[in-house]
Amino acid sequence: MPIFDIREHGAVGDGVTNDAASIQAAIDACHEAGGGTVVVPSGATYLTGTIALRSFVELHVERGAVIAGSPDPADYARSKVSALSSGVVRDDSDDTLMLITADGAEDVAITGAGTIEGGGKHFIEEDLGYIYRCPNQRPFTVFLMGCTSVTMRDVRLRDAGLWCVRLSGCEDVLITGIQIDTDLKYPNADGIDLDRCRRVRISDCEISSGDDAISLKTCEEFPEYGITEDVVITNCTLQSTSSAVVVGVDAVADIRNVIVSNCVIRSSHRGLSVNLGQEGNFDNILFSDCIVESRHFDDAWWGHGEPIYVSAVPWHDKVGTVSNVRFRNILARSENGVYIGGLTQDHVRGVVLENVRVELDRWSRWPGGEYDRRPFTSGEAIYAHDTSGFHIDKATDVTVRNCEVVWGSRPANFSHALEAIDVEDLVLENLRGEAAHPGLDAVNVH
Repeated sequence: MPIFDIREHGAVGDGVTNDAASIQAAIDACHEAGGGTVVVPSGATYLTGTIALRSFVELHVERGAVIAGSPDPADYARSKVSALSSGVVRDDSDDTLMLITADGAEDVAITGAGTIEGGGKHFIEEDLGYIYRCPNQRPFTVFLMGCTSVTMRDVRLRDAGLWCVRLSGCEDVLITGIQIDTDLKYPNADGIDLDRCRRVRISDCEISSGDDAISLKTCEEFPEYGITEDVVITNCTLQSTSSAVVVGVDAVADIRNVIVSNCVIRSSHRGLSVNLGQEGNFDNILFSDCIVESRHFDDAWWGHGEPIYVSAVPWHDKVGTVSNVRFRNILARSENGVYIGGLTQDHVRGVVLENVRVELDRWSRWPGGEYDRRPFTSGEAIYAHDTSGFHIDKATDVTVRNCEVVWGSRPANFSHALEAIDVEDLVLENLRGEAAHPGLDAVNVH
């Protein structure tokens, strides 16, 4: 396979010189030769603005090599595609920036044990204590659009300034063995975002991110790419100041056929989440064999410590339906209970929780006794309510089978093992666990 060394195309690697033109020249030469490997050699830091991958090119970042995003916004290509439009396409949205990108490429790869730094530290305006204030105009670290046969393997990604890995309209994707480490105070610095993608495998990844670690979406900007479907996520360790794994929130088209298994989630604001807020419909989603630790944190971040969260309430004016969702063999230690809720009974249907153990305890200083339904504009988004092991509010056809609730500490706002409000066709089989306090029923259905 032909090798194209970026130094032979003029890259300096002193961490100061902008090497974007040299890296791009190597990529272009590789593509023109029919494909091969562009090598980023070890032992140096290569400062760069936007570089664009082309078909049949593997960008290989050697162990000890660093690709570092430029601090100058002028060094980046701009896109009207936003991550910060609150689920609405607007002409006045700020441009976003892109570090590594491709549009319509075939058979592309980013590999190697080297490091890609997204330059997020250059785009922090103020430290607000538990979250940064940042400008809307900041770079996606990797943003691939309409690509087929995409591979990301072994590479380390750090310091994202926006969604770290965004794939929109990509098919036949393998992401394996990568590490993503972003500042836990950095808003919108998601780990991996799959937007209108099909046939995707994510495995053996270590992700620690300020915003959602792995998020499945169908965003507004690319209706021509269709739905998100046939996604497998397995053998990952995840941490997030928001949700570790979330199906949603940006979803105006369907998401279906998703499996999440064998993952360990630590110290996250929300664990396994199905969060529908727009017009898409979510169907056939399986979570199994996961360990989840979730905790309360500052209200600047969505979530209130739920280890499992299923919601269908409108972000703006309309919301679709969630159906056929399964959680099996989940061990959770959390500061809040499982939450399942819809705008009406018809918006959440066919949820099964089987062999789910929830140990409720308190170890953070943040207030409990609240549920968080954000984003939700048609009612009370954050509302006070005592914490149950399982809280089900407006749903149809819900089964809780061989589940268990265990109490650690028992503050006053810890309550029932299970509470169900306006639920049709609720099936309880072998629920183990008492109420948190004497005088309360273990199961409260009303």
